[in-house]
Amino acid sequence: MTAERFHDMNNASGADSVGGKAAMLMRLVARGFDVPAFFVVEPAAFGDLDERGLASVIAARLPGIGGGPYATRSSAREEDGASASHAGQFLSVLNLSSAEVPGAARRVFESGLESSVADYRASRGLDAAGGAPAVIVQQMVTARCAGVAFGADPVSGRRDRIVISAIAGLGDRLVGGEEDGQGFVLARADGAIIEAPDDPVLSASDLAALHELVNEVAAACGGPQDIEWAFEGDRLYLLQARPITTPLRADAIVDPALVVFDNSNIVESYPGIVSPLTFSFAQYAYSRVYRAFVELVGIKPEIVAQNAAVFDNLLARVDGRVYYNLGNWYRALALLPGFASNTASMELMMGVNQPLPAELVATMATPRGSTLRRYLGMASIGLSLGIAALRLGGTIRDFYRRLEAALAEPANSLDGKPLTALAAEYRRIEADLLDRWDAPLVNDFLCMIAFGASRNLMQRWAGAEGLALHSDIMVGQGDIVSAEPAQRIRAMGRLLEGRAELSRQLGQGNGEGLPAYPELATAVAAYLDKFADRCAEELKLESITLDRDPTPLYRAIAAAAEAPVGRPAERIDSRAQLARVFAGRPVRRFIAGIALQIAKRRVRDRENLRFERTRIFGRGRRLFRAVGAQFHALGLLDVPDDVFLLTVPEVLGAIEGFATSHDLGAIARLRKAELAAAAGRDDPGERLTLRGAVSAGLQNLAPAAARARDEARQRSGTGCSAGTVTAVARVIRDPRTQSLARGEVLVARHTDPGWIALFTNAAAIVVERGSPLSHSAIVARELGIPCVVALKGAMDWIEDGETIEVDGATGHVRRVS
Repeated sequence: MTAERFHDMNNASGADSVGGKAAMLMRLVARGFDVPAFFVVEPAAFGDLDERGLASVIAARLPGIGGGPYATRSSAREEDGASASHAGQFLSVLNLSSAEVPGAARRVFESGLESSVADYRASRGLDAAGGAPAVIVQQMVTARCAGVAFGADPVSGRRDRIVISAIAGLGDRLVGGEEDGQGFVLARADGAIIEAPDDPVLSASDLAALHELVNEVAAACGGPQDIEWAFEGDRLYLLQARPITTPLRADAIVDPALVVFDNSNIVESYPGIVSPLTFSFAQYAYSRVYRAFVELVGIKPEIVAQNAAVFDNLLARVDGRVYYNLGNWYRALALLPGFASNTASMELMMGVNQPLPAELVATMATPRGSTLRRYLGMASIGLSLGIAALRLGGTIRDFYRRLEAALAEPANSLDGKPLTALAAEYRRIEADLLDRWDAPLVNDFLCMIAFGASRNLMQRWAGAEGLALHSDIMVGQGDIVSAEPAQRIRAMGRLLEGRAELSRQLGQGNGEGLPAYPELATAVAAYLDKFADRCAEELKLESITLDRDPTPLYRAIAAAAEAPVGRPAERIDSRAQLARVFAGRPVRRFIAGIALQIAKRRVRDRENLRFERTRIFGRGRRLFRAVGAQFHALGLLDVPDDVFLLTVPEVLGAIEGFATSHDLGAIARLRKAELAAAAGRDDPGERLTLRGAVSAGLQNLAPAAARARDEARQRSGTGCSAGTVTAVARVIRDPRTQSLARGEVLVARHTDPGWIALFTNAAAIVVERGSPLSHSAIVARELGIPCVVALKGAMDWIEDGETIEVDGATGHVRRVS
């Protein structure tokens, strides 16, 4: 019990257990900042332990943070937050001997029980009874000088300045307001001294070190911070950091408009850091595709034109990560009669985990009109969709015809084309395909309706057995292109039988021995010809395709050469199974059979059309790589791949003449530095709530708090492929650099076709995101291995290397050890 109540500075625990101040310090330690050594005592420890017990545990831990003197400081749950700093609400005790620490720690804890703290919290909408803090026990710094530094002017809000207040010795007199410190103002860009006293306590080298520290902390935290610091000799310590709570200039107008970003769904398509080129390509595609959708279902073109800003801003990019701009998605969907008054339907379509704030819903509410008018509007949409459904077969055939015509020229021919021809090729693909995305749109919408309706029907009429049959019929039947890579890899694995040396080479990602085995070499070439673009993160233009680096494919073939882990996927007789499940109920059997077949066709076409999307993105990737090579040859870019640091308009503008800047290399270098900094920071969080201009709000955005560990032994997601496996869990964050031993359970945040090398070795699959229609579910069924998707927080809940039990039918996952 006592060990669970005390936390080392390297634990990176969440604010729920160690408080906001300690959680921030732990994140700063993890980032490499020089923070005096400390440990944290949870609030619960002061109730669990008596005076002697507390003193014993603290005495055992003090040597781990060095000799005295020590300090005890508070760390409440919301302390040092952007909206409630709790400044002056808690006690701090300094210059303590070892024997004095336990008593001081208890006094700091009890300071959070004062009525003044409860009043402060209640005034800010916080739980009045939740103020009891954790306690930080920390090595004291023998300070030559100390103080505070602001990454922006705390009075005027100017972001081009750093404001420093310093005092000789410890900074407690300054922070407590007992003495005034010396004031310094530096230029944030280069550290130039703008203001300084005549007899400064800080030298020029001190100021240079503080300038560097302030900017590094701002970069790590995603915005300017208010920090406390101290010099011990020439060594600069970081004591504390928190968001600046007065971010606006005195002459700025307060903007109350609420903006909400959410990536709980789109992160499956665009995970992690996304290049400017990919974002701009996706932003345009989303705008054009969803304009076409609402027009297709009967929304008048003039209404769509009036909402151009909505459709042009469906996506947002924060610190390199892609988000949905939820307000605009809801505004777009609210154009459809019936959706304006049913936000639950919108949330289901969007796949978000939290409802939209009522404040934002209220700003987009549309006049309801008469009930008759709403029903007529819904009937009109239903009629339009019905007609589109009847025409869908021809629409799909026409889409394939246009796609094959657009991609008829061999992809490698792009490498020899001049820049103007490449721009013309992009414009042609844009006009023929991106602006005419009718077949995938209609099919996706009908698929959502047919899949959901058939699944609900089977559950209502046949319970768990009906759901299992629904899953069996939807996937794993051999007619979905997403399953074909697994089939081909398994077949190539059989060609390796008896060829141990080649198998060993391929397992190491080395394909040099392939030419000596023509049959296998031909199969590999055929695979790459069709599926080279089905790589990890395939919708990101900057992703490395399998034809450029076939290592994942080689490893997958070597893994497939070993005996299969799971049961072989069975081709079920759907008529026989329906007759068994609905024995004696012929009418229900007939209706269920029709519903399942409709849904199955829509699922099949959905997956196959998504593969065509992969081909289009692959052609765009090849085209922009060719542009990058030409820009580099002309001296416009430092390296060819810097083209991914530009946007589509910047690339086309440089070729066609409408660019506002032609120094592409400078733009690329600036963004390369931005992406490198973003990659070193934690994800901003799944849901971001801002006010006013987005850029202003993002400057003061605090990093997402670490989540407290869930100690539950069992949790449930969505079962997608039946079977039960007990095996070692392997938590995989990057399929390109991590591996999975045969027979282990693959645990991932999301998966895509580029994960096939790991799928082949897996005994089971557990995924945080996804649905019964996701790639994980389809390939798991084809390979005959248990699969659970939509297990929220799986990456944090399951420890790498522990043993878990996975039930792919019920969706239950249990931690065994």
